[in-house]
Amino acid sequence: MSLEAPLATNEKSNARPQEKAFTLALVGAPNAGKTTLFNGLTGGRAKIANYPGVTVEMREGGFTTPEGRKIVLQDLPGIHGLSGRSTDARIALNAIRGEIGETPDLLLVLIDAPNLHSHLQFAFQIRSLGLPMIVVLNMIDLAKRDGVEIDLDALEKTLGVPVVATSAPRKAGREALLTAIDQALPDLARLTPPKETGRSLRDFQLQARQLSAKAVTAEPGMHRLTRTLDAILLHPFFGLVTFLAILFLVFQAVYAWAEWPMGVLDSLITSLGQGLRTVLPDNWIESLLVDGIIAGVGSVIIFLPQILVLFFFILIMEMSGYMARAAFLMDELMLRVGLNGRAFIPLLSSFACAIPGIMAARVMESERDRLTTIMIAPLMTCSARIPVYILIIGAFIPASNVGPFGLQGLVMFALYVAGIVSAVIVAFVFRRILGRGGEQSLLMELPSYKMPQLRDLLVGLWSRAKIFLRRAGTVIFTVSIVLWFLVSFPGNDLRSSFAGMIGRTIEPIFKPLGFNLEIVIALVPGMAAREVAVGALGTVYAIDGATETSEGLYAALQAGWSLPTALAFLAWYVYAPQCISTLAVVRRETNSWARMWGMTAYLFALAWFAAFITYRVALALLG
Repeated sequence: MSLEAPLATNEKSNARPQEKAFTLALVGAPNAGKTTLFNGLTGGRAKIANYPGVTVEMREGGFTTPEGRKIVLQDLPGIHGLSGRSTDARIALNAIRGEIGETPDLLLVLIDAPNLHSHLQFAFQIRSLGLPMIVVLNMIDLAKRDGVEIDLDALEKTLGVPVVATSAPRKAGREALLTAIDQALPDLARLTPPKETGRSLRDFQLQARQLSAKAVTAEPGMHRLTRTLDAILLHPFFGLVTFLAILFLVFQAVYAWAEWPMGVLDSLITSLGQGLRTVLPDNWIESLLVDGIIAGVGSVIIFLPQILVLFFFILIMEMSGYMARAAFLMDELMLRVGLNGRAFIPLLSSFACAIPGIMAARVMESERDRLTTIMIAPLMTCSARIPVYILIIGAFIPASNVGPFGLQGLVMFALYVAGIVSAVIVAFVFRRILGRGGEQSLLMELPSYKMPQLRDLLVGLWSRAKIFLRRAGTVIFTVSIVLWFLVSFPGNDLRSSFAGMIGRTIEPIFKPLGFNLEIVIALVPGMAAREVAVGALGTVYAIDGATETSEGLYAALQAGWSLPTALAFLAWYVYAPQCISTLAVVRRETNSWARMWGMTAYLFALAWFAAFITYRVALALLG
């Protein structure tokens, strides 16, 4: 179909103007370039921004075609499809269907040429409405720059409507579109595809994949590699198996790779403590520095290498483009078990820290789904649990192999899986209590695979290290000093100290779990931050006579705890109530003290019963 014509302007031509003004609607996904094209055609000043949701209300502007036809152009909010769950999407769909004003005479359906594979399904969905339309292949200049060549005739033949290549920011790039509009308006019937009903989103996706394979005649090698890898990594079965295998290997590496640097850190911390004991007199100052600060802070800092190994793999997955695929896989799985697909991003954020995860739940459009997501976010294994897990696993789980895999890595992987499975079960219960919201798939661009840049990777790791060390130097440092005082006074006996008095008051609650007084004392400051429990154990046992080395703490735990107690302690921390900062964010995000205390209560109950069952079963099996 030839659409060549002289350059069009917004000024009146010599052709006789039409009496009727035609209404055209710009329809497209967020970031497809609708607002840029609107401004270019109408001379308007609509806001342009490179993020979804730029247009939150319908805008209108006018222009005249080269043949003198008056046009009223509507700039509709960006939509991904026909679901219309958000307010701006409903505005766009209501305008398209004529439920806001009159039905447009012609739809200009914008799709992104550089991302044709992912945007074609949108064109198929709009075509199913059976309305007159022209497909506008925007950003064609960027596609050519990247080496992508597209067969417009193949697109037109399959879609059954005109396809026009444009470059919205350039006047010359809009020429073919203006010509196509003049050719289309006299006979809109030929641009009206048959209305289709009963088609699912997967039907449109299949059509889009088939057409893009035919229409894209040349593309960069990385694009072809992306499609080849996605055929495996996005497969409903093999993709999920691959994702779980990657996570499994990550936890194996957390122990295997971090062993040497942890040994170096342990030696430095031990040397520092021994050096201070050598130069300082045997008094309370020495005890504060060595048994309080070094034992408390040092017992947490020693786990920095393992935390960095974990985040090394997480950053690799993010920078390579794989994490977006993981989000897609988990979206499908979450929808099958009754969770809202859009909850994946908040829950993924919660693996680093529950606070940003809870705040990210604002993307949920259903209040019931948002509350459900907030309530289960703490069940994701945040980085603050890692030192606790590593300490107990290192002390009680042998560094042996089960086949080719390390037993310690297997236990760590099982703890993460336990949190995820529990979140699914709890979400199921909450959705029955709160009622079901609408199911919303997670819609996102899948980037091409990329080689992570070493500089960006190092910057990301340094940022994580600073966050961890800042917490060690502030929260854990402060708690270590306070706890040293409570454990050391008024006497040297733990049970008669201030900390012992506090611990003995609540000890009956935890005695059925096999927890001793030292554990109970460590749980109290652990409310400030979960990893503080490790520092608290280091301080308590240092005061109680253990050395300030990690081996000394391991020996003290092995002497004072049974294996069932250690397993119960791990089970407790899978569900342990959130730190005070997280609870404050829950209060703010839900605007409800009742929901905050409700979260605290249900997490405490889960932690108690999980630890109780674990202890009793382990006691029965192991003695």
